[in-house]
Amino acid sequence: MALKPFRCKLVTPTASLVDEEVRYVQLPVWDGSMGFLPGRAPIVAALGNGELRLDIADSAKGPGGSRSFFVEGGVAKMGDTELLILAERAAAAETLTLAGAEAELTAAKSPKAGTSAADARKAVDAASAKVAFTRKAKTGI
Repeated sequence: MALKPFRCKLVTPTASLVDEEVRYVQLPVWDGSMGFLPGRAPIVAALGNGELRLDIADSAKGPGGSRSFFVEGGVAKMGDTELLILAERAAAAETLTLAGAEAELTAAKSPKAGTSAADARKAVDAASAKVAFTRKAKTGI
């Protein structure tokens, strides 16, 4: 028996990126990775930096498939039939370039004057994760 898909929404402060019926979601949380299937118990989780993978359900629009996004921080809330992901920043894998991610890392390693050590470390961690994600997404390595 196949499980009924559930709705997943991915929202940033500037855009609504996803509103789809999905079969499975894997997202980065502050201490690792967490998977979501239909019927999962309600939960609220703090997001980390890394890959958000969506396994999209087949629909009248066509066959499903998988999509990946790089997300940075935020929260996720699983309700009865919906996963709402409120990310500080998010970008679809196909929109990222390795050169762009490496440029972000270089910039993060030279923080602006007045940047706290904690904020500088957070920026380097996020940029490093984005480089690793983009390298994997573009090369499979």
